[in-house]
Amino acid sequence: MATLDRAVGPLSATLLVIGGIIGSGIFLTTGSVANALPSASLLMLAWVAGCLFALFGALTYAEMATMFPRSGGPYVFLREAFGPLTGFLYGWATLLVVLSGGIAAVAVGFADYFSYFFPALSSTHIVVDAPLGLATIQIARSQLVAVGAIVLLGGINYLGVRSGSGTNAVLTIAKIAGLALLPIFAIAAATTAPAWTPVVPREIASPLSAFGVALIAVLWTVEGYYFVTYAAGEVRDPARNLPRALTIGLLVVMAVYLIVNLAYLYALPMDVLRGTTRVAEAAATAMVGPIGATIIALTVLVSTLGADAAVILGASRLFYAMARDGLFFPAAAAVHPRYHSPHVAIIGLTMWSSLLALSGTYEQLFTYVVFVSVLFSLLGGLALFRLRRARPGDERPYRVPGYPVVPALFILGAAFIVTNTLVTRPVESIAGLGLLVLGLPAYAYWRARA
Repeated sequence: MATLDRAVGPLSATLLVIGGIIGSGIFLTTGSVANALPSASLLMLAWVAGCLFALFGALTYAEMATMFPRSGGPYVFLREAFGPLTGFLYGWATLLVVLSGGIAAVAVGFADYFSYFFPALSSTHIVVDAPLGLATIQIARSQLVAVGAIVLLGGINYLGVRSGSGTNAVLTIAKIAGLALLPIFAIAAATTAPAWTPVVPREIASPLSAFGVALIAVLWTVEGYYFVTYAAGEVRDPARNLPRALTIGLLVVMAVYLIVNLAYLYALPMDVLRGTTRVAEAAATAMVGPIGATIIALTVLVSTLGADAAVILGASRLFYAMARDGLFFPAAAAVHPRYHSPHVAIIGLTMWSSLLALSGTYEQLFTYVVFVSVLFSLLGGLALFRLRRARPGDERPYRVPGYPVVPALFILGAAFIVTNTLVTRPVESIAGLGLLVLGLPAYAYWRARA
């Protein structure tokens, strides 16, 4: 019987962490952050807070990943800590929204920048416009490009973990090289200087609430901090390599994000930055003209493809793990006899993500993703405390530094985001909770079949 191979080494694991995080967000979301927080100081503080949240989460998950070094990531942690229902609901939400929605959102971001080179494939060109009851289905050419990208990356991952991780490694190195140009442009040709005071302008009526709204966009941009744990069953020497990959990867991402956002602030005045969607392109154009914009657009294409390659690799292992536990379609547990990949899970994930890419815009997709993901991040942090108390004798090759402060701060950050999103984005939040409720009869069905 074919099994998954432990073929991911320490460098590839670190690049999976970096590649799974840096996707389209850093190129697109700073305008949304500035719209909520029109203050250079608060904008940078929001990015610091979001990156620290991801770092603390990565350190928390690293301990549990070394306790359970098998495919599945947070699904395994939650199942071991709180039982199969909690694990299933996590997998259910991830299937419907978190990872599949993330793949779709990043692919839509890819298509948005692809239209820079091929304007005829932009979102303004509608190919389907059909009424359906109370709603109207609209599909643009850019969404078809997004689907094409998802299918291509699904095919690469189908060919095995070496193919998927190797593709991610090449694309990750290329995207970091491209991102490094932005601070270089800022040093050589800055066009403005950010105003660091007043820290809280009078136009921000409710600073705490605005900060929470800004964090939705920031957390979407750091969302992939735990993706490598889904493939823990294919990482060599996971007790040693997973914690290192998570720590080094997050520190690299944090440095990149803060430096790039400083470059944006030295390229665009705040009133221009606010609400700008393709912010990296706008910043490069302001500093070095059309050539810079072209280079950045190419970097975005590479970056988004790399991110989705990493997410498809990790997410398919989650559905493989659920199927192995009898909580998903049994076929998803199949391993290809030649490529040693969970090929059926990859096909299913590719198809569902493609449908989501046809269903919504970039911002709609990432808002759904962040609320549901952070809700389970809160439970993931609590899972560590539960496992420490309920299973104190279990082997822990790695322990969270700064315990219990680091995981407690992770939990408090997640609680703040969940609460604030419920208040400021009630429609998306309630929709996310509704999806969890729909998971209850699905769980009963799978348990009855097991």
